[in-house]
Amino acid sequence: MLFAVLFNLLLLSLSTALALPLDESRGTCTKPQLRREWRDLSRADRKSYVAAVLCMKKKPSSIGLSTSLYDDFPWVHNKLTNEIHFVASFLPWHRYFISIYEQALKGCGYSGVATYWDWTRDVASMPSSPVFSPINGFGGNGSPDKAMQLDGNTQRCVADGPLKDLQLPYFGDNAEPHCLLRTFNAGGEDAGDMLSPNYTPDAVEQVMQSQDYDSFRIALESGPHGAIHAALGGDMSPATAPNDPLFFLHHAQVDRLWWLWQQESPLVRTREYAGIRTQDQLDGVIPPGAQVTDLLHMAGLASDIKVEELLTTQNRRLCYRY
Repeated sequence: MLFAVLFNLLLLSLSTALALPLDESRGTCTKPQLRREWRDLSRADRKSYVAAVLCMKKKPSSIGLSTSLYDDFPWVHNKLTNEIHFVASFLPWHRYFISIYEQALKGCGYSGVATYWDWTRDVASMPSSPVFSPINGFGGNGSPDKAMQLDGNTQRCVADGPLKDLQLPYFGDNAEPHCLLRTFNAGGEDAGDMLSPNYTPDAVEQVMQSQDYDSFRIALESGPHGAIHAALGGDMSPATAPNDPLFFLHHAQVDRLWWLWQQESPLVRTREYAGIRTQDQLDGVIPPGAQVTDLLHMAGLASDIKVEELLTTQNRRLCYRY
C-alpha cells in the first residue's frame, strides 16, 4: 500500500512541475498548492496564521450574527451537525468547510496555505506536540487555575500561548460566553495517552485498508477523528468544535487521509460516494441513500454546492494536494 501511495504522489509531483496556474475561465486546476504540516511551516507562516485567526475575531459576521466572522464557523457547524456527521457527506462537507476557512484566513492577511496536524507523529507524547506550544503553536491544556462550570461540567481555560485571551460566544446549542477550553483526557500534567492507540500509524493503516468509501469514512470518523476530539476535550467536544482553531488542522489531516486513500486508485475513488444522507428520520423511515448530486448546505457561510464538486481536490473550485 505504501508503495502505491508513493508512486501516485510521484506522478502528481511530476505533473505539477510542468503545470500552469489555475485558470477559472477554463475550469481546471493545473498547479495545485501543496498543503504542509504545521511543524513544517516557516516560523513566519505559523505566526501569520495565528494572527489571521485573531483578526477573524475582529471582523463582523458574514451571516448576520451579532458575533464575529470567526464565530460563524462553530455556529454553522453546530447548526448542520445532523447533516454532516455519521453520514456520507462527512468528508466532502468538511473538505469544503476547510477551504472556506482558508479563504477567510487569507482575507486577514495570511498568505500561506491551509495546514494540517499529523497527530500520528505525536503519539509517543501527545501533550508535547508542537501544536500545543505557547510560542509556535496554539497553547496547551486548560489550566486547573482557570476552571469554570459550563454545561454542567468543570471546564478549563487555555492559559498560555496566543489564544489565552480568546473569548467565544457559543457552546453547543447555547449562547455561553467563555474562554477557549481544553481538558486533555486525563487532565493536568498526567495527560495519559490521550487515546493515542486510536491514531497510531498502525491504527491509521487499518483505516486505510478500507475497500470502499462508506467503510472508509465510517472507520475514519469513528476512529482517529473521534479520538482526537475526545482527547482534547473542552471546546472540541460539542458540535461547536470549530471554536478551537486546532479543529481546522485536525480536519485538514482527516481530509489528507481521504486524499491519500483516493490516490491509491484515483480513477475509482475520486468518484466513490455512498452512505446515508442524513441522521434525521421521519416516522422511523430509514434515511435516503446519498447521491453525488446532493447539495451540501452551508447555512449562508458560502454557496451550497453539489457533492460531486468536492470529490477531488483539483478542479475549478479546489486546487491543492498533500
